[in-house]
Amino acid sequence: MADFHKPGVARLKPEFVLADYRPKIDTEYLSQETKDEMAELDKDKEAGDEPQAKRIKLKGRNKKRPIVGKKRLPADKLCPAIVQERDCQFGEKCKFNHDLKKYLDEKPPDLGEECYLFETYGKCPCGVTCRYAKPHLDKDFKNITKPGLETMEKKTDTVSNVLTKDLQHLLWKRKYDFSKTDAVLEKLCPSANHQKKLAESYLKKQETKKAESEIAAERSENTEPENKNAASSQVENGSNDSNIQVINSKLDIPPAPIKKVPILLFIYSYNETSATPDSTAGQNAPVLLFFLVIQFQVGNLPFRRICKQYGADITCGEMAMCTNLLQGQQSEWALLKRHKSEDLFGVQLCGGYPDSMTRCAQLICENIDVDFIDINCGCPIDLIFNKGEGSALMGRQSKFEQIVTSMKSVMNVPLTVKMRTGIHDNKNIAHTLVPHLKDWGVAMTTLHGRSRTQRYTKTADWEYINNCAEIADPMPLFGNGDILTYEDYNMHRKNSAISGVMLARGALIKPWLFTEIKEQRHWDISSTERFDMLKDYVHFGMDNWGSDQQGLEITRRFLLEWLSFLYRYIPVGILEHVPQLINERPPFYRGRDEMETLMASPNCGDWVKISEMLLGKVPDGFTFLPKHKANAYK
Repeated sequence: MADFHKPGVARLKPEFVLADYRPKIDTEYLSQETKDEMAELDKDKEAGDEPQAKRIKLKGRNKKRPIVGKKRLPADKLCPAIVQERDCQFGEKCKFNHDLKKYLDEKPPDLGEECYLFETYGKCPCGVTCRYAKPHLDKDFKNITKPGLETMEKKTDTVSNVLTKDLQHLLWKRKYDFSKTDAVLEKLCPSANHQKKLAESYLKKQETKKAESEIAAERSENTEPENKNAASSQVENGSNDSNIQVINSKLDIPPAPIKKVPILLFIYSYNETSATPDSTAGQNAPVLLFFLVIQFQVGNLPFRRICKQYGADITCGEMAMCTNLLQGQQSEWALLKRHKSEDLFGVQLCGGYPDSMTRCAQLICENIDVDFIDINCGCPIDLIFNKGEGSALMGRQSKFEQIVTSMKSVMNVPLTVKMRTGIHDNKNIAHTLVPHLKDWGVAMTTLHGRSRTQRYTKTADWEYINNCAEIADPMPLFGNGDILTYEDYNMHRKNSAISGVMLARGALIKPWLFTEIKEQRHWDISSTERFDMLKDYVHFGMDNWGSDQQGLEITRRFLLEWLSFLYRYIPVGILEHVPQLINERPPFYRGRDEMETLMASPNCGDWVKISEMLLGKVPDGFTFLPKHKANAYK
C-alpha cells in the first residue's frame, strides 16, 4: 500500500483499493483527432520521450473538442406553429417540417411514462415533440392540460430576467436610450465613449445617403424644389438624432440611489443573527456561489437550483460578455436568467472598456431583477485576457477606475469585483488594488488565491488573502480557493479576516458542501442520493431547455461537463483519513456498490453511460470530450 500513500494521492481503506487495476479507456465517444493524439502520446511514452511542449499541451482546456451530437437541420424539426397548435405565418415558405405524420413515424420512442413539465405545470410547452409526450397527448396528438393544475403561466412566474423581443429589437437597431450613460461618460471619461461616436458617425452617413438619394430622385422627376427636400431632410435628421442626445459635460451627476436591501445588508445581518456564544467560526458568514461560464460551463440555472437545495446563500450567474449583451444576443442573455428560488442573485459581467460596461450596467438595472452586479477581473483565458478583459484589468488601473466609477453612477444595486492575486507568478498586485476599490465605492471584493498564470497549479495562497482582507476593512472581502470540506471553511474563517467564502470547484465536485458547512459535518452521501441529485438536475434541465430532443441533448451536454468534476469526489466511508483534499487524486478503487464504482470512473465513456440512464441512449455518431482536462488535479 505504500505506493498509494505518496504525496498527492488520497489515502483509502485497503479493502477498496484496486492495486493492480488499470481501467481500459473507452474510445467509443472520442473523436478521431483525440484518438490520434492519444496514440501519439502513448507512442512517445513507450519510447521514454516526453517533450516539454507535449507536457504543456496536456494542461488547461481541450481547445479542439468534437461537436456533441449531430447538428439537426430545420427540415428535420417540426414547425413551432404545429407544436403550439396555431397557424404558421410563413405558409409554404416555412423552412421547418409541416408533415406531422412523417415526424411521428421518425420520432424515437418515449423515454418514460411521466413528463416532468406536465406534472409540475399542468401543461408541457414541447407538446408533440416532447420525449415524454404520451401522458399529455390525446388520440388526435393534441396537447392537453392537466385538470386541477395551473397552466404555463405558473412556469413563466418561476424564471425572470428573460430578454423580450421589444428590447432585443431596440438593441439590434441601436435605438435604446443610453443618454444616462452618455452623460456619465462625457463627464468622467470623454475619450472612452467610442460606441456613441460610432453610432453618431453611422447615423450621419445614413442621413447623408438618404438625403442625396432623395435629391437625385426629385431632380429626375422635377416635381418639387430642392429647398423643400432639404427642409424635410432636416426634419428627418432631427428625428434620428433624438436617440443620441448632446449632453453638457459640466452637468453634475448625482450617484444612483441604491436598493434598500443590498448584498451588504444581507451579509451583516447574517453574521449578527448567526453569531451565538456557542457558534463556531464556520457558522458566521454566508456561503457565496460564483461560476465562470468560460471556465466551467456548468454554472447554469439548473445547477444553481441544485446548489440552492443544498443551502447556498448567494448565487451569481455565469460570466456574460457585455458586448454580446448590448447586441441583444439571446444566448448571452440566457446567462442572466434567475429562478425564483435564488433569493439573492447577481450577474457577472466581463468587459474591458468604460463605455460598453457602463451601458451594460444601465441596461441590466433598467430591465432585469438583480441584487448586485459583479465585474469579472479573474478570468485567465487567453482569448479574454488578450482583449484587455478579465484578469487583464488588474494591470490597467486607470481603465479599471473608469469602469468602476462610471458603472456605479448608473447603477441602483451594489457593485462587486472578483479578482485574482495577480497576473504573473510571484508578482501579487491585489493588495495594491484593494485600497483603491474601497475608495472607488466597491461594495464587496472576492479574491481567488492564485495568479492568472497559475491557473489551478499549487495551492491557493490564503495567507495573502488574509493580508488583503485586513487592508480591505471595512469593505467585505470574500476568499476563494481549495475549499472542499467544512473543516477547510472553518480553518480559513478562523485564521483570516475574510467576511465569507466563494465556492467554485468545491461545489462542482460536491454540491452538498453547502449543507456540510452549515451543519458542520462530513456527509457520507450514498450513491442513491447522488443519483437522485442527477435526476433533479435533468428535470431542471428540461424545465430550462425543454423536454424535446434538442432540449434533452443540451441537458446531456451540460450533465457530462458536470460529471467530469463530480467523479473526483471520494466517498467519506472509503477514505482512510477524513477529509479529502481538493488536490489529492484517489488510486483506482471499488465503490461500496456498482453505482458508486461507476460514478468514480475517470473514463468519459462511463459518464455517457450515466447520462443514458437518465436521458436515454445517445444519438448515432455521438462524441464527447470535456471542456477541461478534468483529470489534471494539480
